[in-house]
Amino acid sequence: MSAPVRTSPTVAGSPSSRTAPRTDGGHRRPVRGGRALTWAQVRSALPGALRKLDPRRMVRTPVMFVVEVGAAATTLLAVAEPGVFAWWVAAWLWLTVLCATLAESVAESRGKAQASTLRAAQQHTTARKVVAPAEPLRYGSRRAEIETTVVPSATLRVGDLVVVEAGETIPGDGDVVEGVAAVDESAVTGESAPVIRESGGDRSAVTGGTVVLSDRVVVRITAPTGSTFVDRMIALVEGSERRRTPNETALDVLLTSLTIVFLLAVATLQPFAVYSGARQPLLVLVALLVCLVPTTIGALLSAIGIAGMDRLVQRNVLAMSGRAVEAAGDVDVLLLDKTGTVTYGNRRATRVLPVGAVTEAELARAARLSSLADETPEGRSVVDLVDAVLGGSAELPPGAEQVPFSAQTRMSGVDLDAEPGAGHPGEPYRVRKGAGSAVRAWLQSTEAHVPAADAEELAALVDGVSRSGGTPLVVAEQRGERPARVLGVVHLKDVVKEGMRERFDELRAMGIRTVMVTGDNRVTAQAIAAEAGVDDVLAEATPEDKLALIRREQEGGRLVAMAGDGTNDAPALAQADVGVAMNSGTSAAKEAGNMVDLDSDPTKLIEIVQIGKQLLITRGALTTFSVANDVAKYFAILPAMFVGVFPQLDVLDVMRLASPESAVLSAVVFNALIIVALVPLSLRGVRYRPASAAVLLRRNLLLYGLGGLVAPFVGIKLLDLLVSLIPGV
Repeated sequence: MSAPVRTSPTVAGSPSSRTAPRTDGGHRRPVRGGRALTWAQVRSALPGALRKLDPRRMVRTPVMFVVEVGAAATTLLAVAEPGVFAWWVAAWLWLTVLCATLAESVAESRGKAQASTLRAAQQHTTARKVVAPAEPLRYGSRRAEIETTVVPSATLRVGDLVVVEAGETIPGDGDVVEGVAAVDESAVTGESAPVIRESGGDRSAVTGGTVVLSDRVVVRITAPTGSTFVDRMIALVEGSERRRTPNETALDVLLTSLTIVFLLAVATLQPFAVYSGARQPLLVLVALLVCLVPTTIGALLSAIGIAGMDRLVQRNVLAMSGRAVEAAGDVDVLLLDKTGTVTYGNRRATRVLPVGAVTEAELARAARLSSLADETPEGRSVVDLVDAVLGGSAELPPGAEQVPFSAQTRMSGVDLDAEPGAGHPGEPYRVRKGAGSAVRAWLQSTEAHVPAADAEELAALVDGVSRSGGTPLVVAEQRGERPARVLGVVHLKDVVKEGMRERFDELRAMGIRTVMVTGDNRVTAQAIAAEAGVDDVLAEATPEDKLALIRREQEGGRLVAMAGDGTNDAPALAQADVGVAMNSGTSAAKEAGNMVDLDSDPTKLIEIVQIGKQLLITRGALTTFSVANDVAKYFAILPAMFVGVFPQLDVLDVMRLASPESAVLSAVVFNALIIVALVPLSLRGVRYRPASAAVLLRRNLLLYGLGGLVAPFVGIKLLDLLVSLIPGV
């Protein structure tokens, strides 16, 4: 077998290595909602809506359960005392219940359509399972032949190693432990551009059902059969794992309470009616109850929640729960990683800057040697830069003890028995490269004394690189037992994504504070933050620092959202109220977050927040409309029912309906039709524009509150003109 191919950081670090680059300059369209409701969707959802009429399922929504009981009761009354009015009321009450289940079924059918697409990505293939795993490979080492056996992918277990070559399907979720390859993830993400998956970094996770396009990788399986990422996606988008959110539960309690109040009111109305000589038929009382309870929002509540999750799926974001979508709408603080979020991703080494009498060649050789144990794209870019300038290979000398880079140490290096080519075979040699503070601590541990002139020059170089928005990596070495010395600085260049300032302005208009989190020094971080328009910065951040920041914000009563892709982000993603993991990231990150972005675009957090706010606004708007509707229907029905006994009620009979029967039937018909009319809005969502809470409340009251009052008066009057033409009503 050939040695693994190393990709250049200029390729692996480019935007296209993750997803296809955006061509809109970074601007995104406003969240307008989903697709329009079509007859084809209604026809496909109708069987599911009929199944939902099962009382055992309807009892979960008390408001609509009362309507269904009312429909059954009026049907029995119509059978006992047949009449045109009775049968019309019974039919429209059943239609009201069906409209409610149809709204939920249509919302679910969209998820099922997504699930069908995802199932196409589930291929039960064979896998080449490794029989005798080889030793883990280091960067630049030779790859040994690997003995494999062909097995069905369904038999793979967690921890198994499989070999996947170009043109083969990855048999299960896992992490790349050897090699680098281009992978086609279009079956999962919908993006046609291939992505790079490689070992030793935050882009090592692969998804079962995706296809390797080039090279060869060894994958360690991380999910058992039936619990893969695609399996979980299918279960979620089909709604089988959707649970009511806290806001939905609270609203459901309110609606149930109102239903009980109206039930008691209607039940006690008959004794007063009998006392006043205006005894009402039981059929009319049942219809009155159905018209007064908040049927509109009760019918649409579930559909609104399902549609909110569906809007995320349409944007290639998978929410693990409706709670996460709601929390996104209430987010106060947004944490964003600098690298790959605010900036394009992999920083690239562009030059080496020696200190004092050190030559560029000396610094370059030490920088390359210290980077051989650094499997990050930045570390590899240092090796490629030096190799391009000096030539040579990335092979480690025999007997080398590597010091790999970690988020905690923020430093990498190597310990040798002797410096390569130094002519001192018995003198140990150590070299380190990393963040200035980390290398400074290492220098102090060796009791190094940096000359004042060198220290001043080093500080100037670090400051200059930082102020330019770059990242300085300090390189130092130690020979034998002598104190270590500083050699110079490697300049890593980072580029802010286009349109980031405009996106952060949008978040600021929503009342959301943005915090850029980075391991860079404060000067570099502030330079990038100023260019991007971020509100605050957490520099030189460790995983513990991120976790502590989130907890401090939450203790202050704020909801926190965070995007991340690395294993070191997992604790913070788990702690955040909204943790968005990148699909290109590690398995640990995806397990910790409560959302996964299939496009691996961290800036999509803006759309996620907008969709969350749109969900809350839609629910609030339709609740306002429903309550206002009930008030209007009260004025439509009750005066018509009792004006014959109490002429004083004639003042309230503003619609002048033809008869009590036509008033009741018109209200029942309107009750069903308004649900049908609002189904598209509940699925699409109320259009959201960044605005203050006061502006949103005012618009909600004027548009949906006032509209909810006016619509029944107009609608019921028009229906009354038609209903009064029906013989027997």
